Amino acid sequence: MKKVKYLGLAALCLLMTAFTQVKKPVLYIIGDSTVKNGDGKGSTGQWGWGTLIDSYFDTAKIEVQNHAIGGRSSRTFLTEGRWERILAELKPGDYVIMQFGHNDAGPLDDTARARGTIRGTGEESKEIYNPIRKQQEVVHTYGWYMRKYVAEAKAKGAIAIICSPVPRDNWNGDKVKRGNADYGLWARQTADTTGAFFIDLNNIIAEKYEALGKEKVAALFKGDHTHTNKEGAALNAGAVVEGLKQIPGCTLNSYLR
Repeated sequence: MKKVKYLGLAALCLLMTAFTQVKKPVLYIIGDSTVKNGDGKGSTGQWGWGTLIDSYFDTAKIEVQNHAIGGRSSRTFLTEGRWERILAELKPGDYVIMQFGHNDAGPLDDTARARGTIRGTGEESKEIYNPIRKQQEVVHTYGWYMRKYVAEAKAKGAIAIICSPVPRDNWNGDKVKRGNADYGLWARQTADTTGAFFIDLNNIIAEKYEALGKEKVAALFKGDHTHTNKEGAALNAGAVVEGLKQIPGCTLNSYLR
């Protein structure tokens, strides 16, 4: 009788241990310097929205990891092995928010960066010699790389969310220049074809900028027309959350404070 009792207690202890070891979901954020600038501590006065967005989430229930890094495109975040390291940890129930595009318009094979992608969402490719990596490389379209992130995240049981790139402090009269004819459009199209969730961050923020006006928007940027200061990054982080709340059925919203 005692043996049965001890076995029952042992099984209960194992069950409780297994329960406590269940990891909470992780929100992985990937992107460029508009998402995380430098070390993310604002040492240059420039901030990315991914550094500030964790304050919107109940971090007792979900972990937020910002893996964005300055200077990267949808291509180089992949070829540098950064996505591979995330994939190794990705598990069912995790989330991946991705925002690329600011650096994708560069040359494919220049000696400074070699980070560009082919424009559009098609299946075109071009073989080049990469002078940075010192090897041959087949370069694909922006949409091809974005589809890869989504497909591989979904294969791991994670939920993918694509953001169109945040707008720069560039204007046509009183209207902010938008990405509706290029990377904003291609981000949306990729989300549509892959079934990923989509946040139209480019237009959400552009509308906020237009409501503020040029002078107030200029004060949200530091050093150039692309990188925001902390106040600007906070506005952009709030816009991401606003976009999330507009997505019906997105379970990530259940972790918002």
